[in-house]
Amino acid sequence: MAEIQSGVKRRKRGFERTSSLLNRRIQAASEARGFSQSKLLTHWEESVGPEIAAMCRPVKVSYGKGGFGATLTLLTTGAYAPMLQAELPKIRDRVNAVYGHNAISHIRITQTAPMGFAEGRAVFETDKPKPKPELTPETRSCAKALAEGVQDDGLRQALEKFAGSFLTRQKTKEN
Repeated sequence: MAEIQSGVKRRKRGFERTSSLLNRRIQAASEARGFSQSKLLTHWEESVGPEIAAMCRPVKVSYGKGGFGATLTLLTTGAYAPMLQAELPKIRDRVNAVYGHNAISHIRITQTAPMGFAEGRAVFETDKPKPKPELTPETRSCAKALAEGVQDDGLRQALEKFAGSFLTRQKTKEN
C-alpha cells in the first residue's frame, strides 16, 4: 500500500475482496480472546467435526504463566458436558492440527443453561443450507434460448446454468 503524506494509506489496486479488507479486524478480534488462529472460530465445525460442533463452541484461549501450552475453554449445555469430557483427547488433537503444533494442552468445559443467552437459548447447531429449487422445463428452455448465440460450449453451458438459477430465483421472489 502506498502511504500519503498525511499518514493515510491508499490502495494501489481497484476493487478488493471484502475478506481481504476485514482480515486485520477479524484477526484483532480473535486475538483479543486468545485465538491466534481465527480459523478455529470461523471454521469450528470443519475443525472438530459436525458432531462435536453441535455440542459446543470455543469461547477463549488462555495462556499460563510458564507459556507451556494453552487452555481452550468450550461452552456447552449441561447435557452435553459428559459426552464432551469423553471426547477431550480427540478435540485437543483436532484443535492442535489447526494450529499446526501442540498449542493447546488443556481443555476446560464451561456450561450454560439451555435457556440462558440473549435470545433465550444457547444454540450450537449450524443452519443447514436450504436445498436449491429445481429448474422447471420451461425455465430450462428459456435459459437455453438466452445463451443460444454463444459459440463456445463451456461458456454457453455456464450461461445457461446462470440464467436458469437467476430465473428460478426471480420466480421464487415473485411467489
